[in-house]
Amino acid sequence: MTSILVLMKNFLIATGNIGKFGEIAAVLQDLPYELKSLQDLFQKSQVEENGETHDENAFLKARHFFKETNWMTMGEDSGLEVDVLKGELGLHTRRFGAGEEASDEEWLEVFLKRMEEFSENKRAARFVCSAALILEDGSEYLFHGTAEGIITLKPEATILPGLPLSSVFKPNGFDKVYAGLSKEEKAQISHRGLAIGKVKKFLLER
Repeated sequence: MTSILVLMKNFLIATGNIGKFGEIAAVLQDLPYELKSLQDLFQKSQVEENGETHDENAFLKARHFFKETNWMTMGEDSGLEVDVLKGELGLHTRRFGAGEEASDEEWLEVFLKRMEEFSENKRAARFVCSAALILEDGSEYLFHGTAEGIITLKPEATILPGLPLSSVFKPNGFDKVYAGLSKEEKAQISHRGLAIGKVKKFLLER
């Protein structure tokens, strides 16, 4: 009897955020690729995100680490847009308020303090996501996802590591915040789940 060893190709998800990687892996896990995060390969994995759009930042990450590895690479950039805080978050979501060095809890405390003056009917928000994919041959593709919802008055679920807003963002049509949804539910309706779902569909149809 002859055994056949099938070696899966590496697929680099260009994030060091364990929460984001977990969400992305939950969508892509049944594809025939070995999913790797930046933590698997690099001690220092920061790329200066100085793009003017989420698309540009996603490609900055993807192109940088594609050059480092020559593996199929996906860079993702996402942010929160709050109607009453127009221009304050978006590209700068994690740098808002307490800043990138703050713990998830510290960051969320400052954000909710900023939102205190706004009543429940003035808390409309949306998460947006850009996913930039570079194949082994260097060809580039871009995918998007958007989820509309509201910001709750206080956390309604335990904070997911690296994703503090997951405990206060309630998508339209659901009675639970992101962090209260199952992985399967979130993969179907979240901004990141929608964008990565398009990546998955594209790869399956290649």
